[in-house]
Amino acid sequence: MAELVVDNLQMHYRTREGDVRAVDGVSFTVAPGRALGIVGESGCGKSSLGLTLLRLLPDNGRVVGGSVRLDGDDLLAMDEETFRRRVRWRRISMVFQGAMGALNPVLTVGGQITEAILAHERVSLADAERRARELLEMVGINPVRFGDYPHQFSGGMKQRAVIAMALACNPELVIADEPTTALDVMVQAQVLEAIAGLRRQRQLSMILVSHDLSVIAQMCDEVAVMYAGKIVEYGPVEEVFVHPKHPYTQGLTQAFPDIRGDRAPIVSIPGNPPHLADPPTGCRFHPRCPLAGEDCARLEPVLDAKGSPSHRVACHRVAEDGSVAEVKFG
Repeated sequence: MAELVVDNLQMHYRTREGDVRAVDGVSFTVAPGRALGIVGESGCGKSSLGLTLLRLLPDNGRVVGGSVRLDGDDLLAMDEETFRRRVRWRRISMVFQGAMGALNPVLTVGGQITEAILAHERVSLADAERRARELLEMVGINPVRFGDYPHQFSGGMKQRAVIAMALACNPELVIADEPTTALDVMVQAQVLEAIAGLRRQRQLSMILVSHDLSVIAQMCDEVAVMYAGKIVEYGPVEEVFVHPKHPYTQGLTQAFPDIRGDRAPIVSIPGNPPHLADPPTGCRFHPRCPLAGEDCARLEPVLDAKGSPSHRVACHRVAEDGSVAEVKFG
């Protein structure tokens, strides 16, 4: 098992409007066998962070600062061939958002998993096919479907096949980017149960990217709340969701329906996230924050422990003892 340490990671996209600071000074640690959830609105940098860690950025994406270390090895300093051979899929793999786009429609599902094994390990075709069948069975797909094409699989089966592919080379860390977004509730529950079982069985570390707070609460040990390319709150899942400190985190929890509480309209956070080619000064949430003051617009808050050594927040309105005013949106 490996420890991933990300320190002040910065990744920009070059555009005609200037550099978009999609990941802007992000730091966190994923301890061996632990699961970190990353939540936030669309466009906050969650998926870009996952692609940066695996060095799968498009041509206009570039890392401009920070470090990513896996058991002390600097992943950003490796040349591409070394990273591909030693790290990608072998030590860190990814379950991409949307299984429809992750599977090649003209190749069999079993063949694609076999290809992933052959590309990264020196094994025979027969051994690779045997392992591919075992992986399909492990994620709940009958191995007799090895020769079927993606269009012959249901949505849930496609997602399970993508998970099997991510596990093909026995990685130590899996990055799952919205792995159940396109699935109905029943299939989502089955896929999440499969992921949880595989984590226990293989002692996997995981980074789970999602906009669904209930999925993060069910699957993860720690959570990082991202807004406008930065982490604004970080800590144990139960502590962050039961006692959210940052106004943005409070807004996210208020926007999530409580099926056991009194019926009430869903409350959303007014406004929109900023354009990251020209983010606001100070706290990037201050234009939407009911508690914002003059210092919020002028000074950028530091992600710091307040009231709990494990629960960090970047907000000028949180006192040193961790106390904060309850924010009501809507």
